[in-house]
Amino acid sequence: MHRLEHSLHPWVAFAILPIFAFTNAGVSFGGISPTALAEPLPLGIAVGLFAGKLTGVCGACAALVPFGLAKLPEGATWRQIVGVAAPCGVGFTMSLSIGSLAFEGSEYYTPLRLGVIAGSTLSGMTGYLLLRVGSEHSRTNS
Repeated sequence: MHRLEHSLHPWVAFAILPIFAFTNAGVSFGGISPTALAEPLPLGIAVGLFAGKLTGVCGACAALVPFGLAKLPEGATWRQIVGVAAPCGVGFTMSLSIGSLAFEGSEYYTPLRLGVIAGSTLSGMTGYLLLRVGSEHSRTNS
């Protein structure tokens, strides 16, 4: 069972669970073109999730550490802190909920969902890459 669980984990985490989440949230990619990401609403939501969360978390760390109100974990680099802060922009359920309160009307559903998916994907990928590069960099320097 243990081997089966570990062999199924990537399929569940990266395929089945996202498909379930999209279906449960009513996300449909039918009729969406790649240029739809460049429209103001999805672009604003994606940038807000990515840059806003990243700036807020890193800004709080940068403000608290110099004053001794917080300290970086031993051996942690600022690249790693940014790498940990980036996935904070992954916010599927709450972002959709807040967005549906902010933008009433069915014409906003698709752009809203598209922006949340794009911002969450960008945040997750950035965090992964920064941590991956940060951990390889720290291994070669030790």
